[in-house]
Amino acid sequence: MTNPGGERLDVLIVGAGPTGLTLAGELQALRVSFRIVDRQPDRAHESRALVVQPRTLEVLRGLEVTPELLRRGNDAVWLRLYAGGRSVRVRLFGLGMADTAFPSLLFISQAETEAVLGDRLAAGGAQVERNLELTGFSAGGGGVVCTLRHRDGRTEQVAARYLAGCDGAASSVRRGAGIPFRGGAYPQTFALADLEIDGDLDTGSVHSFLGPDSVLFCFPLGRPASWRVLVLHPSLQGRGEAAEPSLEELQALAASLTGGRLRLRDPVWLSYFRLQHRHAARYRAGPAFLAGDAAHVHSPAGGQGMNTGIQDAWNLGWKLALVARGLATEELLDAYDAERRPVGRFVVRFTDLAYSAATSANPLVRTVRTRLLPRLAPLALRVNRPAGYGFRIISQLGIGYRRSPAVREGRPRLRRGPRAGDRLPDARVTRDGQACWLGEALAAPGFHLLLCGPAGGWDAGQVATLVEGGRGLLAVHHLTREAGPGALHDPDGVALARLGVGRTAHYLVRPDGHVGYRAAGTDLRGLRRWLQQWGHVR
Repeated sequence: MTNPGGERLDVLIVGAGPTGLTLAGELQALRVSFRIVDRQPDRAHESRALVVQPRTLEVLRGLEVTPELLRRGNDAVWLRLYAGGRSVRVRLFGLGMADTAFPSLLFISQAETEAVLGDRLAAGGAQVERNLELTGFSAGGGGVVCTLRHRDGRTEQVAARYLAGCDGAASSVRRGAGIPFRGGAYPQTFALADLEIDGDLDTGSVHSFLGPDSVLFCFPLGRPASWRVLVLHPSLQGRGEAAEPSLEELQALAASLTGGRLRLRDPVWLSYFRLQHRHAARYRAGPAFLAGDAAHVHSPAGGQGMNTGIQDAWNLGWKLALVARGLATEELLDAYDAERRPVGRFVVRFTDLAYSAATSANPLVRTVRTRLLPRLAPLALRVNRPAGYGFRIISQLGIGYRRSPAVREGRPRLRRGPRAGDRLPDARVTRDGQACWLGEALAAPGFHLLLCGPAGGWDAGQVATLVEGGRGLLAVHHLTREAGPGALHDPDGVALARLGVGRTAHYLVRPDGHVGYRAAGTDLRGLRRWLQQWGHVR
């Protein structure tokens, strides 16, 4: 075997897009051995995916990259719709977003996202190995043996405990594992480009021009160009195009939808593409796992694809790391499929509905899209509850795992607040006089035990036993209305109210920011038994 030092790797990651880079970053932070390989000679330099959702920004705080993403991106908060001779401005998000530090979409090129994640990996001493292609693998002996082919034709054998397929829709890991990828392709063909636009478009908004046979989106980017343009090409109807679209062709499509008000120029990248909607029948086959586009592909409606992949990776990463380090039983890995495959299934269905509504040739749907939507959208978004619910779906803040085998409601039960499996809501707190967000304080990889209520009400012996048994895996925090050294001070009680805490309660927050266990009161023995069941503590 050609593994460094001759030892078996914990994880071989195939694919170095945002999903693979996130997985590698988490494994690095949790101190397990890995290699990340990609058959491409270089990372993406075009925008491809361009939206980072609020939940993804929360997740990536664990890698300390969120501030840099925010610095490079554009947190546009408005959508301007143009249809039927009307123009209306609709707010993106805002309602139902009080419990996050990131209440807006972030528009940022995938190239920038990959660069930030890659820099974080390099800062920890790891690099993507490029021009390496997985050509086959076999499972056995408690692991997997993989064959990698270099660009010069040389091959090497790599032994690993686990194999992670983050290698896109044509995944070699998925094919090698024999996992069905069910679904189909949409008939339409799209053209897209990163370029400059002359015209009256403000960079604080997404601009959407709706026509009877086509639709044009202009997304603010900044880099590698100021704008990403996506337009349905009504005349191609799914026919393959070997060449990229010309700037003149894009200009003609844009002119037909905008009345000639925009001039496109200086393209950095142009491409045709077709969309598919497919979902893997399972996300695990023995030691092989799927994440990102290898597990699910769908339309870009709602900006869900890359975000779902990054969150796949984060969910899988801590589970692989804990099992590899002997801090969890092997059964924990089954919870990956149980938690993430329903999310992927929902995303495929949700985006399919949104895509069909945006592209349908049905006369009634066309009328709704081009005539009624500009009039009704502003009114609909004034109804707070439905609008807030919709925003939480798109932002992915509402994703939860209540049916997961890896979460537990303890006793005595809490009657309010997020249930086991739910995302922990965020709130502003202070620590030693410094303002911060609760999620920021709990962002470091590992488990976080949140003791809610007066700091003096906890059995110090029980707490010390948990920390010692956790072997460096468990951090303890006090969330209290009273200020104290090191405590998370909640002076107005907002954080405690969001957690449904009356007097005292305790929450175990998993490395992915979801509630693993919760109970009322201060007795931690039930929590200890649950942690022992999974091998998290001795």
